[in-house]
Amino acid sequence: MVEHQDNDGNRTPRVSRRGVFGVGAAALAAAGVGVGLTACGDSDEVDPATEPTDPSDHIADANRQAAATLPFADTTDFADADRGWIASLEPGVVTDASGKVVWDTDSYGFLRDSCPLSVHPSLWRQSQLTVKQGLYEIAPGFYQIRGVDLSNMTLVEGNTGVVVIDPLISTETAAAGLALYRAHRGNRPVTGLIYSHAHVDHFGGALGVTTVEEVAAGRCPVLAPSGFLEHAIAENIYAGTAMARRAAYMYGAALPRGPKGQVGAGLGQTTSTGTTTLIEPTVDITRSGQEEIVDGVRIVFQLTPGTEAPSEMNFYFPDRRILCMAENATHTLHNILTLRGALVRDPHVWSRYLTESINRYGRNADLVFSSHHWPVRGTERIVEFLAVQRDLYAYLNDQTLRLLNQGHVGSEIAEMLQLPPAITKEWSTRGYYGSVSHNVKAIYQRYMGWFDGNPAHLWEHPPVESAKRHVDAMGGAKEVLKKAQKAYDAGDYRWVAQLVNYVIFADPDNTKAKHLQASAFEQLAYGAENATWRNFYLSGAHELRNGPFGTPTKANAQGMLAALTVDQAFDAISLFVNGPKAWDVRATTDWRFTDADNHTERVELRNGALIHYPRTPDDGLPAPDATLTLTRATFARTMLAGGSVPDAIVKGDIKIDGNLAALQKLNGLFDRPDPNFAIVTP
Repeated sequence: MVEHQDNDGNRTPRVSRRGVFGVGAAALAAAGVGVGLTACGDSDEVDPATEPTDPSDHIADANRQAAATLPFADTTDFADADRGWIASLEPGVVTDASGKVVWDTDSYGFLRDSCPLSVHPSLWRQSQLTVKQGLYEIAPGFYQIRGVDLSNMTLVEGNTGVVVIDPLISTETAAAGLALYRAHRGNRPVTGLIYSHAHVDHFGGALGVTTVEEVAAGRCPVLAPSGFLEHAIAENIYAGTAMARRAAYMYGAALPRGPKGQVGAGLGQTTSTGTTTLIEPTVDITRSGQEEIVDGVRIVFQLTPGTEAPSEMNFYFPDRRILCMAENATHTLHNILTLRGALVRDPHVWSRYLTESINRYGRNADLVFSSHHWPVRGTERIVEFLAVQRDLYAYLNDQTLRLLNQGHVGSEIAEMLQLPPAITKEWSTRGYYGSVSHNVKAIYQRYMGWFDGNPAHLWEHPPVESAKRHVDAMGGAKEVLKKAQKAYDAGDYRWVAQLVNYVIFADPDNTKAKHLQASAFEQLAYGAENATWRNFYLSGAHELRNGPFGTPTKANAQGMLAALTVDQAFDAISLFVNGPKAWDVRATTDWRFTDADNHTERVELRNGALIHYPRTPDDGLPAPDATLTLTRATFARTMLAGGSVPDAIVKGDIKIDGNLAALQKLNGLFDRPDPNFAIVTP
């Protein structure tokens, strides 16, 4: 049997049965939803080749049942998503300066076809919605660029130009979106830039819509919630390499597109892979109710820290009765803890801020839009949309806490918790991006940490040593694979994945184990309604069959590193110190930054730790071993982005006073992050 996970958390054993798709097919076709399940082929054996397997009978049956029971006749979202369309990018491809493709909507043309058995029909429907691409007028003077990156870019026309909200991930996609807008609305200058929150898909394309010079001259103020820069750096620089590598799995940007490959990411299609930048905010939003006028556009802000991002804000246009919900209310269950990694979010706070949004603004709004998906119109619909989202996060939080206080651990609660029918009947609450399962585990983690209280789990062996012992205890790799194949034939793919993982970590060169694991991952992907689960499973399968694909998006991009404050720059470099190598090294240096009012940072390497703090005039500190004079950009290029310090010294970009040996002590003490680290193999 196969366990098929629905969005409401129910896991129902499905008995495999052959047969053609019947119930509901005519209704779906009549509704024009484009969901008519077609087989990709049948396979009775695990295919050891590099090509992905076909959906098994177990998965095909589960997907047929989902298609027959979900409300596909409701096409309201399609009408909402199509409303206001003006034009699309033709072709739907964006390239960088070298001609490399960084975005390709056209690669998803297969989504026009009926849903194959290798994709959950609900996820297929969501991808048909998120793939819609182009310029949309959502209200007079309000426009959105959708389907040109993971997120939306919104443009609000002011007195003299246009205010841009959330300029996508890459400068190339942002520039393409702005060009599409200008082709139909005229060459209006960008007179304001708003970051709704501190995730890269909402600020990374900043230099695609404006310039540092325009911002510095005051012609384009940049507004962001309090704490934006700190959290943007913490998420995208400090743990940037690991997050980017896991994001490659989560968004599937490197995967082939198609019915057996990547079909979307639930929140959008995938991430663009262009140039990421960051312009520092010039206006901080520090309190709810704060009002700002940008190019004649009056905006009232609501701070929502700790919701979808540690630094986030909604905002309301009172003169137009239009509400922007940032990423706090979209057409999916969102993440309490994203699979790429992040700080655990607070669903209780999230739900309370949504209540505040409803009472402050929702009851006086005619349109609500977010930085993903499509708008909702009409006050009554808006209030209900926000209220159901609010109830969703409140229920997950409260019921997880109820059950953990009864002694259940996170993995148990994830199997037990069921959402109310009134919530599960809404398309907007389904788990395309977040899921009930991993959100419940995240809430448990938030309150209880990684340890479930069982002493047996307090000091387990790490993965490789644990795997060797498990395989030995089960009679060796051959016997484990025999048991795993039996589980695969029965449709118990979760158990296959667990069993074969032991073999792979005990014997990384076992080709048979890799192929069986890849096949199990593919079946789990084909049955997943959640896009990020599908992408994780398919990414693991792809790397097991074909080898690592690395990280499609560049972590620690130069455009972001250049925006670091001096304090943040040294915080970042301190994470590169190889502690054991530096145990016995002592060095004291001063770093003077000419582009930061000659700010001088004292840096001490001692006991394997890099300690830094600002110097002040007449602070009485002992003289350093050496003083280095440079710019922040030079520091980012040489110390953080893999440049050469000696080359910079020769070129005169870095000037040294004092003992050069102090720098030579540091040679070989800094590790570089590995953007290609293994995930599904040891």
